[in-house]
Amino acid sequence: MSSLSSGLGNRRRSRRFPIIGLISWMLLAGALGVFFFELIRFSQQNSLLTGDVTIAGVDVGGLSSAQAITRVEQAYAQPVTIWYADSPIQLDPAAVNWRMNRETMLAAAQATGEQEAAFWTRFLDYLLGRQRTGVIDVPLAAEYQEGALRTFVDEIALRYDRPAGAASYDISTLTVRPGNIGYVMDNEQAVRMIDAALRSPTDRNVVLPVSETDSTRAGLETLRQMITSYLDSEGFIYDGQSTIASVFVMDLQTGQEMNILSDVAVSAASTVKIGILIDYFRSLTFAPSQDEAFLMVQSLLCSNNSSSNLIMQIIGGDDLFSGIADVTNTVQYLGARNSYISAPLYLGGDQVLGSIPAPAVSPNPDYSTAPDPFNQTTTEDLGTLLSMIYDCAYYGSGLMAAYPNGEFTQEECRQMINIMSANDLERLLQAGIPSDVQIAHKNGWLDNIHGDAGIVFSPNGRHYVIAVFVWENAEFFTYTTAWPLVEGISRAAWNYFNPEEPLIAPRTDIPEYADECVNFSPPYGQVDLNNIDAWRGS
Repeated sequence: MSSLSSGLGNRRRSRRFPIIGLISWMLLAGALGVFFFELIRFSQQNSLLTGDVTIAGVDVGGLSSAQAITRVEQAYAQPVTIWYADSPIQLDPAAVNWRMNRETMLAAAQATGEQEAAFWTRFLDYLLGRQRTGVIDVPLAAEYQEGALRTFVDEIALRYDRPAGAASYDISTLTVRPGNIGYVMDNEQAVRMIDAALRSPTDRNVVLPVSETDSTRAGLETLRQMITSYLDSEGFIYDGQSTIASVFVMDLQTGQEMNILSDVAVSAASTVKIGILIDYFRSLTFAPSQDEAFLMVQSLLCSNNSSSNLIMQIIGGDDLFSGIADVTNTVQYLGARNSYISAPLYLGGDQVLGSIPAPAVSPNPDYSTAPDPFNQTTTEDLGTLLSMIYDCAYYGSGLMAAYPNGEFTQEECRQMINIMSANDLERLLQAGIPSDVQIAHKNGWLDNIHGDAGIVFSPNGRHYVIAVFVWENAEFFTYTTAWPLVEGISRAAWNYFNPEEPLIAPRTDIPEYADECVNFSPPYGQVDLNNIDAWRGS
């Protein structure tokens, strides 16, 4: 009996309330409740755009359709800031009738969430708090009046484009004044750039494609005007019946030329010795001996006519007139078409040596300086010969290209320049440039004409050729009047090519007369054509 009672008691104790199962069911019910709550909550948001959608680059995730389109329209309603150089200009999209197709864009945005799989995938991401990495962008659907934009751009160009200002000059200092920088816009490219900005929700700035048109560097025409105005200011009529100025300038960097009656025939005087020097080098088979080198410096530096005649005699194989003809043929072959010599250079006294027929030439027929019938040139011809020497010396062209069979070498052309660089007259072209600047030149003058032609080696690398003659129909055209004119023209050219180092006033350190050649010509036996001033150190 007691054992039966004990068993019943144990059985009663084992029939406890099922708390664990109840808790499990409660948790499951809670989870289901939370699930359905979140499902209902997420479903309530189904009318909103999904978080992975942008419209025309604008984030509209989680917004209603009305909110989304408002945000997009606000972004694209912002003005476009347009920069013309440093000037800002604002374009209101409404000014070009900007219109967005909201129905098309909203329909495309809503269509991204209509598939069931997409719904459950988004719901799972929602439950797990995951951000979707793939963003769906609905493209912009908008339009505007292109004609209105083009009109807007044209008005900007009309208002802001500026032509470059013309350079000018100052006669009192013989310097050039820079012109103002101009601006010009590429209208077609500007339209494309503004179109891109109108279609961007964030990049609403446009720097217009504007190019500068630079006239700060005066052209050679400005130099020409400055020289003619300078001559007028000095009371010298450059194109008169009784006075003429002939000027030729070549920019050796660009090859551009400036001409003032540079095709008018003038008496060459001693400038003919440039052609004689060229032809003498052409005739030499070997490097010049000391005797030959001394003849050259006497001809060029001391302007010794007897030395020049002897050189032409050597060129002609001991026939002076054959040598004279050869010099003329050479310079004309090189492009100096209006230059020639047809008689020996004058030695004074009762010299009568005869002449050869002068070749046919065609200088400017509208002006006459009554040139020497036996020895003529033009400033353009002299400039041509000097540029040929320069190109040969520094580029292996010029004289070497004209005579490609070895008649000239670069060393020989440099030697010609070295000889002429020692022509230290300190007047004429040389007096119009700073005293320490190299100029390789040859001068010449007669009673009524004065001239000089040379190569100026600017420190800034803008080397140039210049040839100047001034003539007056008078029994004697004094050097005190003529030389300052040549020097003023030289100074104007220097200031044009060297605006950073101008000579704003005539030099005051020049002598009254040209220096004597004994002071700068190497003595016999001490001529080094590669270092023309070497004798000074001995």
